[in-house]
Amino acid sequence: MQTSEILCVGEVLWDSLPTGLFLGGAPFNVACHLRASGLPATIVSRVGADRLGEEVLERAARYGVGTDLVQVDPVLPTGFVKVALDAAGNAKYEILEPVAWDAIALDDALLRRASEARAIVFGCLAQRNAITRGTLERLWETEALRVFDVNLRPPYDDAAIVRRSLAHADIVKINDHELAQLAAWFGGRSGLRDAAADVAETFGCRMVCVTRGGSGAALWRDGRWTEHPGYRVEVQDTVGAGDAFLAAFLAGLIAGEEDRALLQHANLIGAYVATQPGAVPAYEQAMIAHILAAPPPEPTAPAPAGVTQSP
Repeated sequence: MQTSEILCVGEVLWDSLPTGLFLGGAPFNVACHLRASGLPATIVSRVGADRLGEEVLERAARYGVGTDLVQVDPVLPTGFVKVALDAAGNAKYEILEPVAWDAIALDDALLRRASEARAIVFGCLAQRNAITRGTLERLWETEALRVFDVNLRPPYDDAAIVRRSLAHADIVKINDHELAQLAAWFGGRSGLRDAAADVAETFGCRMVCVTRGGSGAALWRDGRWTEHPGYRVEVQDTVGAGDAFLAAFLAGLIAGEEDRALLQHANLIGAYVATQPGAVPAYEQAMIAHILAAPPPEPTAPAPAGVTQSP
């Protein structure tokens, strides 16, 4: 019998930003934002037997994220990433290796929890090593909803890994640049709507959600294409904004929200996180309400025929 638990599988690491060290990694960030949305979330990862690993477990517990499926590696260190920000707040990453999350092992406890989970969230970065990749492939065999958060991170943007992941995904979250890369790899059409439809139809995905940075997001679902223009904010850094978007999107999906509402709330939370330092800031409801009340950005072009744009 499925539980309400969502497992976020993959990297947990420290982002070294100009303003200091921030705990992150896309699966960890998604788990934290799921908890902020009121959903039970557990991080499935591996840390080193070091001080940074101990701090991961302590911080995760403070966020309310389950940590009992975090393994401790006796040799490999806790993950660490050097992050550089450009003038617009966009991040560039130097991801060190090898680290503990490259070696997430499959065991009976993890397989049982995955078989009972509501959903499994995963990306392709953690699949750069055969050990973690093999563990994820076994988890795909369960009945949980499989959510692929693409997150291409050169030089770990492997087309074969992405293809296998898409073939096992129910829901895909991807940004517009990554979607163009998939079209180039797999022979899809150009244009967001056609490219998203091609991914859904080629790989049998139920939904393809495309984020567009400051231009909002769009969703392909059962032949419907819905867009939201996003929110106008002053960006401090974009680290974690996409992860917050995905968590809010999943929370709305589980709550049964229709497509317009899904995109509106996910864009709102993603925009808020972009105004804050680090990937998992505390939610300031007054600031979120201020963003929601601001005039929407001007559309860059008229929506094509058949496109639904939410307010």
